[in-house]
Amino acid sequence: MLALPLRLHPCQDLRAALEAVLAAHACSAAFVLQGIGSLSVAQLRFAGAQQPTELRGDLEILSLAGALAADGAHLHMAVADAHGQVLGGHVAPGCIVRTTAEVLLALLPEHAFSREPDAAGSGFRELVVRARQP
Repeated sequence: MLALPLRLHPCQDLRAALEAVLAAHACSAAFVLQGIGSLSVAQLRFAGAQQPTELRGDLEILSLAGALAADGAHLHMAVADAHGQVLGGHVAPGCIVRTTAEVLLALLPEHAFSREPDAAGSGFRELVVRARQP
């Protein structure tokens, strides 16, 4: 495992930036161990919802965690608005960094993650973990 601390900058798309880091390191398996920072826009898909909900304003990232695969990310995040109200859910594309996002990735070069249709019938593409061939 290789720990990789990151700082994302204003106007970056949080999810796209993390997926780009994975590709830049030619890695197909990583976990987001933790993330904090701020967003001007959050796109969160709440439990059971089909589409994300857009939140706008000064938002603080309280926690960010999940898995990154070459063919997709599965991230969850909790954010607080300027009144301290907290919402959380699945991170969709379009979460825009306001001032900073500080993220700790764990790159797993000995593994390969993919997202494949769930054999148990969840209806989602779920994580499949494989040992990476040398």
